[in-house]
Amino acid sequence: MNEPAPPPPVARLSLGITGHREEKPVFAANREAIEQILTGIFEQVDNAATQAVAQAQAAGPQPTRLHSMLSDGVDQIAMATGQARGWELVAPLAFGRDLNIAINAEPVTLADAEALRGGRDAADPATQERAEQLRAWSDAAHLFELADRDDVIGELLLASLSAPYDMRAAQVLSAAVSERVALAACVMIEQIDLLIGIWDGATTSFVGGTGATIAMALDMGTPVLWIDAHSPERWRLLFAPEALPAIAQWPPPQEDREVILARLVRDALVPDAATTEGHGSKEPRLTAAVLDAEHWRPRSVRLWHAYRRVEALFGADTVRGGFRGLRQTYEDPETILTGSAADQIGTAGGLPGQDPHFMERVKAGILGRFAWTDGISARLSDTYRGGMILNFIFSALAIVGGIAYLPFATAQEKWIFASVELLLLIAILAITLIGQNRRWHGRWFETRRAAEYLRHAPILLTLGVARPTGRWPRGARTNWPELYARHSIRGVGLPRVRITRAYLSGALSGLLKPYVIGQRDYHRAKARRLHRAQQNLDTFSECLFILAIVSVTSYLALKLVGIFHLVDEDASTRISLSLTFLGVLLPTFGAAIAGIRYFGDFERFSAISEVAAERLDALAGRLALLETAPVDAIDYARLADLAHATDDIVVDEIESWQAVFAGKHITVPV
Repeated sequence: MNEPAPPPPVARLSLGITGHREEKPVFAANREAIEQILTGIFEQVDNAATQAVAQAQAAGPQPTRLHSMLSDGVDQIAMATGQARGWELVAPLAFGRDLNIAINAEPVTLADAEALRGGRDAADPATQERAEQLRAWSDAAHLFELADRDDVIGELLLASLSAPYDMRAAQVLSAAVSERVALAACVMIEQIDLLIGIWDGATTSFVGGTGATIAMALDMGTPVLWIDAHSPERWRLLFAPEALPAIAQWPPPQEDREVILARLVRDALVPDAATTEGHGSKEPRLTAAVLDAEHWRPRSVRLWHAYRRVEALFGADTVRGGFRGLRQTYEDPETILTGSAADQIGTAGGLPGQDPHFMERVKAGILGRFAWTDGISARLSDTYRGGMILNFIFSALAIVGGIAYLPFATAQEKWIFASVELLLLIAILAITLIGQNRRWHGRWFETRRAAEYLRHAPILLTLGVARPTGRWPRGARTNWPELYARHSIRGVGLPRVRITRAYLSGALSGLLKPYVIGQRDYHRAKARRLHRAQQNLDTFSECLFILAIVSVTSYLALKLVGIFHLVDEDASTRISLSLTFLGVLLPTFGAAIAGIRYFGDFERFSAISEVAAERLDALAGRLALLETAPVDAIDYARLADLAHATDDIVVDEIESWQAVFAGKHITVPV
């Protein structure tokens, strides 16, 4: 059976827009110029995308996604321009649809606010006109509604309008609204490659404001195309938060800003594959296309179980466990949906108001690719690590086999043992050369990274949580696994869903908490197993060296006794040959065991898993506390923070694991 690789993710450019509203004087004064500049930038983006794809001879990208929070002014201008270009419109809203309309339509009477909040029309014509515009854009866009605090904020809105001169009520509402807008802005930034901000450069201190959103994007590593609301033609690209203090000095735009923008678009769609440094030579440029050359096997191959057998023999807590069967059956992209991922799919799909199209994208775009890369990586792990263990064992056998004729044969029969030694040396060289030529080490590293990034992605996606573009790790020699995972996740995007407390509660208890507990228990068991393996390997190796000392000491004692003719000469010769053989065999295998122990780095891997388990245990405690809290205490910001913490632990563990095994290329055991 050769399961074909899932189709690679098709790159999609994702943009975000933030800017001033209609009532901002500087925006009103330069509205026409801002609209023209924005239209020109969108044109440049489309042209750069077309050119990048053509140069790379890649499949055409999916339509650009434009993310906006649908406010009047810049947001709606950008949405209209993007819609005219056939772009996909996505709106992460700070509130549920109706409350978002009720707040942003700016009703001046309590009755109009209550009507809009309930999905009805406002009596005031100006308010109703604004509400109609918001409804039209809500219908046109893919909505991700943060509605978990709508009841609280809705009451604050009504309280403020019922007491228009109560400054405290107005301030409480303003603070609550600003906090939610900042939260929606964070969701948007996590989904995009570039933020376009139309801003006067005045301040970044207003929570949820344009300046604060731009500062947040730069802090998260997302580049910003800043259009100065005073002089729109002087737009420039910003890449670090340190650029903001100098904004007020009106720095001149970059001379090559169009080139920089085109490069940003190209890198987001068809990034240059990094040249990888092979063991002793340059390897070819690598992209996700290397997956097409991989051959799927439904089960592991017993020939390459050597590493896992060592781990089982020395790490199991029972003798029987050390000799258990090790053959694995890998889940393919079809069977995982009814196998290990069935509960996860059922829980996510059963959340209140879940988007069925989103679940289909998760199945095909995430779980299918995870199953395939995970199976390929598991096989490559066996091949690479098992091959190195065989090299250590064959090396010891070659040395021992070369002198085994001493106690077991005559000098005339030595050629038989020399032949065995030669075959073992050839086997070592063959494993090494084939492993280097076929990149067992590199391919395992790459596919494992891709698989681990995708493993927990369905949970994050269900919550609308993602790792920002600027915070993805980079591989030391090749970066395609990160790009493969990022484009897979980006392809799914935000679910079209209304986030309620019931939705969050279900995701907490049914998705995030079970995953964290399962990973914690896995790392705890792994840490214990690897710690036992390290200790037992050390003990076994030391025992072999002690026995070698006993053997050599016995040989010398025998020779000393022989001087006084206290032992028969023939018997002394036979015993001496056996002791000489043991004097070579025991330290040789002791050294091989020590080599296996240092190659496997069981101690450091145990420490890495122990640290991960401790962090996951602390996170599980936080999740348990939140789970026992009243339902109205669960909010999106808190659960998103816990989801991000989970993602950070996973990525940190991957980077630690890479640091240990990065230099352990397959080689002769010297």
